[in-house]
Amino acid sequence: QVQLVESGGGLAQAGGSLRLTCAAAGLPSGSYSMAWFRQAPGKEREFVAVIHLLSGQTSYAEVVKGRFTISKDNAKNTAFLQMNSLKLEDTAVYYCAGRQGNMLVFTRPNYAYWGQGIQVTVSS
Repeated sequence: QVQLVESGGGLAQAGGSLRLTCAAAGLPSGSYSMAWFRQAPGKEREFVAVIHLLSGQTSYAEVVKGRFTISKDNAKNTAFLQMNSLKLEDTAVYYCAGRQGNMLVFTRPNYAYWGQGIQVTVSS
């Protein structure tokens, strides 16, 4: 059974930083990418960033480009999201997601595996 577990969320001030971690367990063998999505109250869940675990290729949503960095530790099947220069509008529940395949994909229905989500709150 595949499990994705997020950690590292919490409260930060605007302009501050947080680092999220997604630990994956039970992934079948193959080529995978791991992504972060977020959902603010009253809004749709949106793509944030994705990384391919073999190639290291990454892609970001425009609203976080230059502020967030996604990275990985293949030995531990773990992905990270370093969030700098946080803004009030970054407040959301952040979800880790995983999918098998070689392409970077940015849409929610294409991800088979999801974490339970973790709250990130940015205050002024």
